[in-house]
Amino acid sequence: MTAPIRFPRFFVTSAAPCPYLPGKTERKVFTELKGPHAEQLNEALGRIGFRRSQTVAYRPSCLDCQACISVRVAVEDFRPSNTQKRILKRNSDLVTTECRPWATGEQFDLLQRYLGVRHPGGGMATMEETDFADMVEHTPVSSYVTEYREPGEGSRPGRLVGACLTDVQGDGLSMIYSFYDPEHEARTGLGNYIILEHIRRAAEQGLPYVYLGYWVEGSDRMQYKVRYRPLERLTRDGWVRISPAEQDALIAAAVAPREGGLKAGNKPAKDATQQPFHLVE
Repeated sequence: MTAPIRFPRFFVTSAAPCPYLPGKTERKVFTELKGPHAEQLNEALGRIGFRRSQTVAYRPSCLDCQACISVRVAVEDFRPSNTQKRILKRNSDLVTTECRPWATGEQFDLLQRYLGVRHPGGGMATMEETDFADMVEHTPVSSYVTEYREPGEGSRPGRLVGACLTDVQGDGLSMIYSFYDPEHEARTGLGNYIILEHIRRAAEQGLPYVYLGYWVEGSDRMQYKVRYRPLERLTRDGWVRISPAEQDALIAAAVAPREGGLKAGNKPAKDATQQPFHLVE
């Protein structure tokens, strides 16, 4: 008999500086997503901590560090905090549209503004429009781009203030990459809003989870993820819900003032960095 899904070949990247923890190096194990069963493979790998970047599924495989932990929001039991309720109310007039995974110049311009303010000099800062198109359009799975716009006038669409590339899985929505207007003074918390809106949409569709990618212990830029409760993390024993007491402590640490004054909760989910996957010979 022939197996319905051929067991994939896995590869390991060469070591590179870790983008989250200074002084650390990172490696990734990855496999290609191709063929008629790419979607089933991506979903199976997603449930054990893999993330998708274009036609590749990957997860950390570092030799001396296990700080990257896959996390997901339990949608059915999610209750927004008072701060999150205010963010939802403040942005409730935004027009949300699910678009096919097709990159536009307007989206790219927004991404460039976002990267220039939030991640100057980062790995994606030199991304060109063709690179962005590859990130969005090269997908072998069910994906879409959600656009968030201010109200328009008549038939004219409003200003684009946020966007998110999302994969649809059998058990949830996986947020691949989101970005937003980082200098919109009237709409603080747009990164939070995009996550909250995904949780709302997953609930409407009867999907139990929203996958946020990796929470990196010790990395300030990843602490925003602990604010969504209840949160589950992937362990050696499978997915385990973080206890209320532990999450209280994590949230308290995340909201504490940090050097530079950047609020942890105003960051979008982003783990699929557009860096090449070099094989270790």
